[in-house]
Amino acid sequence: MKNLKTILGVSIFCIAFSFSGLTQPFSSWEDEKIEVQKGDDISVIMAADELFFDRWDILPQPQFWKQIMQLSPDSCLINVASTRHVLLKMAIRDWSKQTEAEKDIFKDSLKRTYGVDMADRINVTTGKNDFYKFKEVYPDLSRGVAAFERYGVDPWYAQAILLIESPGQLKKSSAGAYGAFQLMPSVARAQGLTVNSSVDERKNFDRCAYGSARLISRVCVPEAKRILNAHNIAFNESDLWFRLFVLHVYHAGSLNVKAVVDKINPQEGSRELIMDMWQTSAAGFGNNSQNYTQLALAAQLILHEMVYNHCEEIYDCASVD
Repeated sequence: MKNLKTILGVSIFCIAFSFSGLTQPFSSWEDEKIEVQKGDDISVIMAADELFFDRWDILPQPQFWKQIMQLSPDSCLINVASTRHVLLKMAIRDWSKQTEAEKDIFKDSLKRTYGVDMADRINVTTGKNDFYKFKEVYPDLSRGVAAFERYGVDPWYAQAILLIESPGQLKKSSAGAYGAFQLMPSVARAQGLTVNSSVDERKNFDRCAYGSARLISRVCVPEAKRILNAHNIAFNESDLWFRLFVLHVYHAGSLNVKAVVDKINPQEGSRELIMDMWQTSAAGFGNNSQNYTQLALAAQLILHEMVYNHCEEIYDCASVD
């Protein structure tokens, strides 16, 4: 008897492979898929199991953002900027009622209490569960995965982008990015979409997915390879670190990613390269760029828990009739 469970109000039935018992990385997109059933409808999303192979899941940065994504905006986490180590959780109203001088004194007292170097910067980061609406974006994941596959593009990117760019919402960013995949007007036009005063195809999910998939396959992946080849760094396109590297190109642009990689001057491609990028600034690659793949990892961890923590049984696809 196969079990029905509930994920954020959505009844599902999981048909998939064992999740944390895997001993080797995936070899193809098909290996990464899991099927989720709601009533008579079966959707397909990408598993997050690869996060556990090199223990991306235990890194403090994605763990920090995982907390922020699920935290109400009336609360905040006081954390060490360089490590994202959380020192204290407090209500925004209690933080905001202090004067600037009192805030500085409070931060210094936390440094002394927790043995933090006095030169380290302390951040106050508010909860963002009002933006990261995973329940609302969940139905779009299957559509995004299917769309990218139709265009011959790794569907992992579709899921990663949908989870963090504008999850479950259709909002225009302050910079002008719009649509489910948050494409800038000029970028959308370059990828074949119509964006003018009367028509904006970014609003259409399938057209926006087309533009995003085309951008990744024709620009981001080739530019990522070019940057890595310049440093004689070997890569496998299915490796998580390479996918995250491509996401940085998608978000920050190839010139800014090249600048930060040139500054790091890595000897190999690995988890450590991505972690070095989280700590390094160059050209236009700053704080938002550093955070981008941390957010991607955090969102995948949340999705993983949404699916697997609510399933009593998980089946190997090959054994399911």
